[in-house]
Formats: sequence, structure tokens, C-alpha cells
Amino acid sequence: MGISKILVANRGEIAVRIIRAAREMGIATAQVVSKADHEMLAARLADEKIEVGPAQASKSYLKIDAIIEAARAVGADAIHPGYGFLSENADFVDAVETAGLTFIGPRADTIRAMGDKAAARASAAAAGIRTVQGSEGRVDAADAANLAARLGLPLMIKAAAGGGGRGIRVANTVEELERMMPLASAEALAAFGDGGLYVERFIERARHIEVQVLGDGKDAVHVFERECSLQRRRQKVWEEAPAACLLESVRAELCASAARLAKHVNYRGAGTLEFLYDELTGEYFFIEMNTRIQVEHPVTEMVTGIDLVKEMIRIAAGEPLSVQQDDIVLSGHAIECRINAEDPHADFRPTPGRIEELRLPEMSHVRFDTGLYPGYTVPPYYDSLLGKLIVWGETRAKALEKLRQALAVLEVGGIATTAPLHRRLALDPDVSSLRVHTGWLERWLEDRPLEPAKLAS
Repeated sequence: MGISKILVANRGEIAVRIIRAAREMGIATAQVVSKADHEMLAARLADEKIEVGPAQASKSYLKIDAIIEAARAVGADAIHPGYGFLSENADFVDAVETAGLTFIGPRADTIRAMGDKAAARASAAAAGIRTVQGSEGRVDAADAANLAARLGLPLMIKAAAGGGGRGIRVANTVEELERMMPLASAEALAAFGDGGLYVERFIERARHIEVQVLGDGKDAVHVFERECSLQRRRQKVWEEAPAACLLESVRAELCASAARLAKHVNYRGAGTLEFLYDELTGEYFFIEMNTRIQVEHPVTEMVTGIDLVKEMIRIAAGEPLSVQQDDIVLSGHAIECRINAEDPHADFRPTPGRIEELRLPEMSHVRFDTGLYPGYTVPPYYDSLLGKLIVWGETRAKALEKLRQALAVLEVGGIATTAPLHRRLALDPDVSSLRVHTGWLERWLEDRPLEPAKLAS
């Protein structure tokens, strides 16, 4: 292995995930922390920690020179960016490589071609993959208005950089378009350090299907697909693998097209190609690529047995893919629920605070990826994700039953969380019967307000 120490340039559950993978591979880790994060679990688990700035992400986790200096100070020879923050920032990759360090992820030119969502649409089209009608590249408010006149409304405004639902708005009128463009740009700038936007036609009742890919810069494979249609305000809350709504013929075509695009750009590392799927027609449209590890990667790991984070590290160290396409086989069904520090009984307001109690389900085929421990205080400055509850079953029905059992045991005491929402969803007949789409959860929440909050959730 050509990597001896990794600087983890992220925080929360993904930092813990990277540290544990590195440790199992015999690689030392150093964890960057903001002034507010010295007590987070990742800082306790890493071999060492180093402060990179104050609590504000713009002055710490998004500050390129501080991250590079931290890597030099601890003697790291590689940097894992996790997701969010600088994970899809090509300038950061350039800075890492200029410093003589290894970036655990794609090359900078690949991120510019595919991590930039507007540029990725052009690459997909060049590879013969259908895209949703939209702008040819980044747009300003005037360009967007002209596009609205040509394509009609509603239009979806999206951040050119980053992902995770940040910077996304749906404009139903020209007035909304004019009002939302600067808001979306400001949100994208705060989240990714890049306020660029593009727009595309909004497909209201589509399903969100995404394909996991791995590449070593020469070859690329797909690791099958996930469905992430349960979303609130464009943020995924529940993910499954595989997408049970797909016919086998559609799955094969969709996954093959994703692997083809990854090969077309000589992709290196783990990435995800996202599609909108029209269940009525069987058509799918490429919407964007995330050139990083995804929050929901564990469901893919559960149904294929492939450790995606370890594979990223091996590839960054110069090793070829450890698996060929024929080696990758689907087994069973996995579901992931995002447990956030939000109160679903109070319009999902953030609920930072002290974790008084943490009771986790100790069952076979159940995994909880988290940065929590009893006594930890969740700071108010960052994303509200606390952990991810992932279950596996031989069938989707068995996975759902396992999820209900695990959610009944899970208890995060001291702050309100989204666990009650997932308990309700796990019992809902539409969820059980796959009668959902990307707009389904918003309407479900309007029709079925949750009961008053309980402190222990």
C-alpha cells in the first residue's frame, strides 16, 4: 500500500467511516477539526487531530490552505475529502497534488468535467445518454428567464457544484425564478464555495435512481443502483438498494450506461450517476454525477459486499480495481434511514444539543454509521445528519420488517431526531408497495402531521 497516513478532511459520521476503513487497512489517520469539533467521535478515534480554524466551515473545513498545511504538519501523504465541503472542488485537488500529496478521489480535470453538474450533462450527451432538457452550462438570472420562455415552467434551479440537495429550488413562475436564483446561488456558495447554477426542466412525478460506479482511471464498473425517491426539500431521507421498481432489463441498461460514461471520462475512484426515471414509460434521464463517496453508499455495500471506502483508498494508492464487472453480484435488499438532528413535529427545525442517551439496535444485518456517543454535544454549525441506520434482508419485505424492529430499539435521548418520521414511513402502505416518487414525501407530510414530539426519540 502506497499510503501510510490519511488526513481526514471532513467531520461527523463519514469521518468515522473513513478512519475505521483506514485502520482496518493498517493506515494511520489524522483528523482535521474546527474549534467547535475537538470532542467529536472522529477526533477521538483518529491517531491524532489538528485544528484548522474556527467553527464556521468557510474558515475551517472549506479553507484549502489550512487543510494543506494541516496535512504537511501531521506528515500525511494522502487526503480523503469525504462528501460535501471540498470533496468536489477541483482547485482543492490541484492544491493537494501540487503539495505532493495524494487526493483520494477523482482527478481535478474529471471533477471539472463531471463534478460540475452543467458540464456533466454535456459529457453524458457525448456518451449517448439521455439528459433532462435544460441549460447548456451555467446560467445567470437573465439566461434562466430566456430558458423558461423556451422550455416552459416549472424549472429546477440546481447548484453547478456539490450535491446533497443544496442550492436546489423549483420555480413555477418567472417571478419565482428571479427571486430564487440569488437564494440558490448564496446557498451553493456557502455549502461548496461555488455559487454557480444551472437549470433544467422539472419532472414532477419522477423516481430518483442512481448508479454507483468505481473506476481506476483505465477501467470502470457499476456496483448496481439505489433508489432515493423519498426526499424532503430535495434532501434524501431514505435510500434503498437495489431499486425494486426497475425491470431487470431496465436495470441492466441503466447500469451499463453508467459504467459506459465512467469509462468515457476515465473515472478514478467512487462516483455516482444520478437519473430521473419515468416509471410509466420506462425512460431514464441523466441529471448529474457526484464525484465522491455518497452518504447512502452503505446500502450498496450491504447488497454487494464491496467496501467502497477501502476501494477508493486502494485506487488512490495506484492499485487497479480489485473487482471485475462479472464479480459484482446483487444479494438481497438494503434500506437506509438518515437520522437527523431535526424535529419532524416542528417543521424539522434543527435540534443541536447534548446526547443524554444512545441505545442502538444490536441485531444481525443491522448497521448504524454515526459520529454520536453519550455525552456528545451536537454543534449548531453544520449539517444535521447524526447517523444512518442501515438494514439488510433477503427480500425487500424482510428488510422492511428488520427496519421496523431496528427503529423500535433505536433511541437518541436528549434531542429530537427524525427517527419518529422513519417509524411512520416504515409502516406506510405506499412505501411498502413502492407507490412513491420524488414529490411523494412532501405531500405525505402535509396530509399526515406527526404526533407531538417526545424528547427521547
